[in-house]
Amino acid sequence: MKIKIFFLLLICINGCAILKAQSLFIQPVSLTDYVFKSPSGNGLLTSVILPESSNFQIRITGKNAKFLSVKGKDIYLKDNYFEQSKGKKQLQFTIQLKKNKKIVSQKSFTILKNQFHHNQVIAHRGAWKNSATPQNSIAALNAAIVLGCAGSETDVHMTSDSELVINHDPLWGGLSVQKSTLEELRKTKLSNGELLPLLPNFLKTIQNQTGTKLILEIKPSERGREWANATVQKVISTVHEMQAQAWIVYISFDYEMLKEVLRLEPSANVQYLNGDKTPEQLKEDGISGADYHYSVFQKHPEWIQSARKNKIDLNAWTVNEEKDMNLLLANGFDFITTNEPELLFKKIDQSPVSKGMKLVWSDEFNYNGLPDSAKWGYQTGGNGWGNREKQYYADADTMNAIVRNGVLSIIARKENHGTNEFTSARLTTKSKESWTYGRIEISAKLPPGRGLWPAAWMLGNDVQKIGWPGCGEIDIMEHVGFKKDTILGTVHTGAYNHIKGTQKGKHELIENPYSSFHLFAIEWSPEKIDFFLDDLKYFEFANEHKTNAEWPFDKPFYLLLNMAVGGNLGGQQGIDEAAFPATYQIDYVRVFQFD
Repeated sequence: MKIKIFFLLLICINGCAILKAQSLFIQPVSLTDYVFKSPSGNGLLTSVILPESSNFQIRITGKNAKFLSVKGKDIYLKDNYFEQSKGKKQLQFTIQLKKNKKIVSQKSFTILKNQFHHNQVIAHRGAWKNSATPQNSIAALNAAIVLGCAGSETDVHMTSDSELVINHDPLWGGLSVQKSTLEELRKTKLSNGELLPLLPNFLKTIQNQTGTKLILEIKPSERGREWANATVQKVISTVHEMQAQAWIVYISFDYEMLKEVLRLEPSANVQYLNGDKTPEQLKEDGISGADYHYSVFQKHPEWIQSARKNKIDLNAWTVNEEKDMNLLLANGFDFITTNEPELLFKKIDQSPVSKGMKLVWSDEFNYNGLPDSAKWGYQTGGNGWGNREKQYYADADTMNAIVRNGVLSIIARKENHGTNEFTSARLTTKSKESWTYGRIEISAKLPPGRGLWPAAWMLGNDVQKIGWPGCGEIDIMEHVGFKKDTILGTVHTGAYNHIKGTQKGKHELIENPYSSFHLFAIEWSPEKIDFFLDDLKYFEFANEHKTNAEWPFDKPFYLLLNMAVGGNLGGQQGIDEAAFPATYQIDYVRVFQFD
């Protein structure tokens, strides 16, 4: 009774005191886990978190108490749960804290059986874009749930009269959200007629299902640290009152607000947005995830491995372009926040990672200057290269090979070098990296011009020992300028090669090769090599299981990127000198192999 009187006295003092009273109430009891997949071998379900130096007896009552037992602070699932639960997805119960045989506090909880979606898709402010619903609306949240997103992100502010409203911007209807009352703000409705939603509205909606989580961004305060802490306390209090802990991930740009969340709910999943903390710093402070703008990970690619090492979740925002989605998926990001959840689902289905592959090597060209010398070398000279080519391949010259603005450019120029009238570059991973089997993909934009011959291809490491074509050659992509709408995918072996006219391959039509980047790829296994253009398979070379003359592809191959001028193939219809300088642009190169 004394405790209840104490709370009532606090309530009577002022509005902030209400929040302080609520924090005192919610802080004493929380759980280590609100979601269970299957209990540990001894049946441990979760544990009660109590303030340090507390000495309470714990008793469980309520709807599903018959399935539970308590030993110390640990809660166990009884065997009868599996016999009697009949597929129950939730366990609801009340924890009573007793001291000297008297109940001094009690609190109700809901624990979920883990049936949340295990995909990377976080709908940014709901799935609003393609459903024609307002951002941060109940309708957009429902659209994200229907899509099956792992999470739906939303934003919460506290109004001047301590109501928690859902809105991204600091202003609504021309009014400051944090300095206006709910009544004032709700005079302006959402475009679909909804009233400005409250956090309880969102919690009620998210609790109607068990597939999608609510990613709750607590907006930084415009009114100082005390208001920021009061906002956090109100949010945590509301989530606890509605027993919605299992559905919530907390995110914020304000690091101290996240620390306050953890003070009130030590087991909460909290993720930082601002991008200025290393994964090691996050781990030290108990922060669960690095939820940074995707450019942060481009600037600090080493943080990806560091996050994995420190068991920090990786999320990136706000990712709406296919190339950025592909990069994050290739790097195994846990979550990707996007305005295009439908597109992201499509890219997940197409990703090599979804097939069980792992990114083992790449160059994203996120630097400036010459290509990375740890990854690329140069083959130089102007001897015609066995094809009567006209160019001289330069050695580490930025006039012919340069990285800038996230793209590698191989540039062919009309300039004399010895007896050659043109210069270009031929990059290779020889003696640096080679692979046996996997998926090799190159995103590139091709140069226009009759007489140009850009290519992405592979040769067996033993070419100098046994020669060509016995070493084997895989032409992932070749293009000749006099066939503006066509690429070639080809293999050459001792038995099948262009000298004999027996090479195996296919010409494939391509749209806009000079104005758009396209994805050229092979998937290479012991049984076959498949060729792809923009993820559509257009040719298959099968292992006939005869001799090395037909299939020399069970050994390491290295990669080459080059642009020839003229030659037996490229120069069949002459060279248009007006095409120079000509630039072959490569956005990225990635190699995947089965883990």
